[in-house]
Amino acid sequence: MRRVLNSLRGQLVLLVILALAAAQAVSLWLFVDERSLAVRAALGAETAGRAANVARLIEEAPASLHASILRAANSPLVRFGIAPEPEVEHMTHNGNGIVEERVRALLDGNFSREIRVELHEVDGADLPLPHLDQEMAAMHREMMRGHMSAIELKLSIALSGSQWLNVDTRFERPPLQWPLYSTLTFALTAGFILIVVFWFLMSRVTGPLRRLSVAADRLGRGEDVDALPAVGPCEVQDLTDAFNRMQERLKRFVADRTRLLAALGHDLRSPLTAMRVRAEFVDEEETRDSLISSIEEMQSMVDSVLAFARGLAVSEPLEVCELGKFLEQLRADMLDRFDLHPGVTIEVGLRPNAMRRALRNVIENALRYGGWARVGYGIDGKNALITVVDSGPGIPEEDLERVFDPFLRLEASRSLETGGYGLGLSIARTIARAHGGDITLANRPDGGLLATLAIPLAKDQTEMET
Repeated sequence: MRRVLNSLRGQLVLLVILALAAAQAVSLWLFVDERSLAVRAALGAETAGRAANVARLIEEAPASLHASILRAANSPLVRFGIAPEPEVEHMTHNGNGIVEERVRALLDGNFSREIRVELHEVDGADLPLPHLDQEMAAMHREMMRGHMSAIELKLSIALSGSQWLNVDTRFERPPLQWPLYSTLTFALTAGFILIVVFWFLMSRVTGPLRRLSVAADRLGRGEDVDALPAVGPCEVQDLTDAFNRMQERLKRFVADRTRLLAALGHDLRSPLTAMRVRAEFVDEEETRDSLISSIEEMQSMVDSVLAFARGLAVSEPLEVCELGKFLEQLRADMLDRFDLHPGVTIEVGLRPNAMRRALRNVIENALRYGGWARVGYGIDGKNALITVVDSGPGIPEEDLERVFDPFLRLEASRSLETGGYGLGLSIARTIARAHGGDITLANRPDGGLLATLAIPLAKDQTEMET
């Protein structure tokens, strides 16, 4: 799940879902608010109409019928009463003009009549409506889902005879609800958008980026990678074109460097051979031996240069090998000159000849300067680790990286008289990095050197390529 959420696809899908949920919540809130306003307007208009009709009836009917008219007009939601004093002490003006105008219009537009309107919030402790019986109050609370909030409207209409008609009603605020059709609409909208987003991301964005990531990883391991097609948005196309151009430049650079080294080593062989033949005709033995020794040293250097050039040129395909068996075979090829510490079964993708050469260089380096070598292997995360331990003098900490430079030999830690031209570790690291891994060196606390070669596991290489 964490990997999905960390991916571009997962984050965009999550963003779309959150945006849809936020938009739906805002729409629902606006809908409820509009519904509340509509309900309040309807109830206010209905109350104003009933109040005007009751006022007209009271004024037109004899006093003996007033009580009957009030009983007939009363309901659980609206209460009417006649009193010598108005219940509304003063007029409020926060939107109550509409109610007043409607009452006057229904009372034949009599502007001399005094009409007072009061509109205010009602505390939840007073709810539900005070005129409801217990059964209806319980039903009302259940309908409102416990969210009791209301607006109270009071009307005081002056009647003839110095009497006032007092009207009291309340409008309940509709609770926030999530209707079934809103849920279905949200689900259908989210599903449709997610399908479109998935198709767009997979075919237009994440697909090309995934192929680009795989191609970059394969290029880093030294494999041949065909030019990628420029598809997707223009930014992805520009990135793909830049990768293709970089790949071509890297291939030309490595090929030119390899050809230069190979040509240099090859062309030097002929004059060196001629010099060796002519040196044999020198009469003075001491001079002849000195010349032959120098020529042989130069010939050895040329062979090392050619070996280094071959290490840069990677053409061998990857093979899935069981690491333990591979190291057992290498140990047999080297006549059991090193100890092998067995480990768990590990499958890695190797170029067998190149990796054999890299390990041979590291192990022979340990044998040359430490006198013995012990090889072990295991797993660390997504990498297989091969360790080579010796008991030599070690390397100064500041030179642990410098020893991988071509033709570098450290006099302080490695004797020049033991042989070598400083290319063994360079070739080994070049091969390891061509596999997508690396080689590191570290001094052991109890003396000697620890060389660690990391190689990606075969399953991780397969996952990257698929």
